[in-house]
Amino acid sequence: MESLNIAGRFLDRSDGRRTALITREGRVDYAELRSLANRTGNALRDLGVRRGDRVLIAADDSVEFVAAWYGAQKIGAVTAEVYTFLRPEDYRYFAGYARPRVVVAGPATLDALRAADVGGLLVTGVPRHRLRPGERHFDTVVAAQEDRLDPVPVAPGDVAIWKFTTGSTGAPRACVLPARSPHLSFESYARGVLDLRADDVVLPVPKLSFGYARDLTALFPFGAGAAGVVFPERSRVETIFELIAEHRPTILVNVPTMMSAMLAHPDAARQDLSCLRLCTSAGEALPPELHRRWTDAFGVEVVDGLGSSEAYHIYLSNRPGRVRPGTLGQEVPGYRARVVDDDGRTVPDGEVGRLEITGAAVALEYWQQPAKSAETFVAEHTVRSGDLVTRDAEGFFRYRGRADDLLKVGGSWVAPAEIENCLLEHPAVRACVVVGEDLRGLTRPHAYVVACATVEAAELKDFVRARLVAQRAPRKITFVDALPQTASGKVDRQALKEGVLA
Repeated sequence: MESLNIAGRFLDRSDGRRTALITREGRVDYAELRSLANRTGNALRDLGVRRGDRVLIAADDSVEFVAAWYGAQKIGAVTAEVYTFLRPEDYRYFAGYARPRVVVAGPATLDALRAADVGGLLVTGVPRHRLRPGERHFDTVVAAQEDRLDPVPVAPGDVAIWKFTTGSTGAPRACVLPARSPHLSFESYARGVLDLRADDVVLPVPKLSFGYARDLTALFPFGAGAAGVVFPERSRVETIFELIAEHRPTILVNVPTMMSAMLAHPDAARQDLSCLRLCTSAGEALPPELHRRWTDAFGVEVVDGLGSSEAYHIYLSNRPGRVRPGTLGQEVPGYRARVVDDDGRTVPDGEVGRLEITGAAVALEYWQQPAKSAETFVAEHTVRSGDLVTRDAEGFFRYRGRADDLLKVGGSWVAPAEIENCLLEHPAVRACVVVGEDLRGLTRPHAYVVACATVEAAELKDFVRARLVAQRAPRKITFVDALPQTASGKVDRQALKEGVLA
């Protein structure tokens, strides 16, 4: 049986002369990255990492991040990544939960990791003299290693990757994924849907700690001999425009929140995005009005889709050249999707139900969460999500919100997404989120609105009443400068429910 070692497939087979990564400092070819990954894998072994041990990467997006990920994969370790701009208590949680053998740190995370008393640090991007006793200097440790390393044989079902959930409905959980998952997703989505090519250059908006971006920047492109752009700073509109102008990527890995911000930027009309052959969108629902505005402004096709850590990557997607705005597209090859009721029975086309996904790339379980695993992974290779969707007769799916976000208003269930999409049709609304607010024991829709022009709350309420059932109009509208975001770039609904504004 052929080994499915991820580094052996995605890094070792590429033409060493081709560019693998593009950074602020220059380009890194596959031969250079392979050498660094091999030396990093040997260094991890010297630090006690063995097959099946976990390596937690909490480092700035960089060549070293990617090399550490592949070096760990090459020796049969399990990789997990966390966002680079978290609080000490967040890092304390992840380290306690994952119990990694080594934690790869960087300039943006070092102080917070220290404050959290996280040990086993291998530190990148920081001068050696700044390290404390017990901390290891990445460049020093890695430079002393050989640059030859054979990949450990890995079977399809061997655990290779942890992907953390976003934590939007509680503490983040680790989806335990087998080695076959990235191989299958590459063939089905990267090749089968996006048609990833050797001449593609991929620029991500989310950071590499978000599996959606990591795979599309430093995994799937490598399978095609293409290149990814990595940068350490936060993803701001100005930064994305600057990187597009400098590196002329062909694919932009995006999320709706950033798409809205890019459109609202004062310099948006002066940007040249003609280098892009497509823009992907995932992570949260893409409102049809936002989709239309993006296409009108930039002329770049948006390939919207839906994926999850539980199913490894994107499993529903539109196709380039056949995009149907307002939908999530159709099943990605290798996945089967059903719309089911709470008892798991398939509902007729057009009716709202929970989305159930079956495919060999699906996670094995949530780590140390047997009850939640049984509730979510309802059969072999099958995950029943909390996403509510409809399916039409042509097999196109439409997003209707999260089951745990539904509001019981006046005795009827209301999906916040329906109200949000309606508000976004008003020319003065740039972005919005609707959450439930308790008013003397009754739930009422509360809209948080980012306006791009002067508008009164009463006008927006009347606008919604004229288009939807009156009870679905927001009872309260709060104007804000920006909406709070999670680490993966989604709107942080939980923060709004708790009254925490951006």
